[in-house]
Amino acid sequence: MDYPWHLYLLAFIYVLAGIMHFIVPKVYLRIMPRYLPNHKLLVSLSGVAEILLGIGLCFPETKNIAIIGIILMLTVFLLVHFYMLRGEKESAGIPKWILILRIPLQFVLMYWAYSYLGL
Repeated sequence: MDYPWHLYLLAFIYVLAGIMHFIVPKVYLRIMPRYLPNHKLLVSLSGVAEILLGIGLCFPETKNIAIIGIILMLTVFLLVHFYMLRGEKESAGIPKWILILRIPLQFVLMYWAYSYLGL
């Protein structure tokens, strides 16, 4: 595979993030918006999605599909980030300035993935 090392770094980050959903699910359960049903299932599904999309980045046959999946996933995750800005309880104790910085970070991550489309 002739991809740049930073594509593999991106893949590693998503696989690791997905694994963390199963190692410390309470962290993710704390930030789930109340209006979403079945939090445990959603945390598990998002963990599986991150793992599969991260692995998908590493293979030519699935790379572009994984990139689109990552961008869509990060777009959906924006709902959680905005939800966390609603109040003290929703923020899960994370300082507001960090929550605000996470929003543009999502767009940076989307662009990072997008930059590999068609490679």
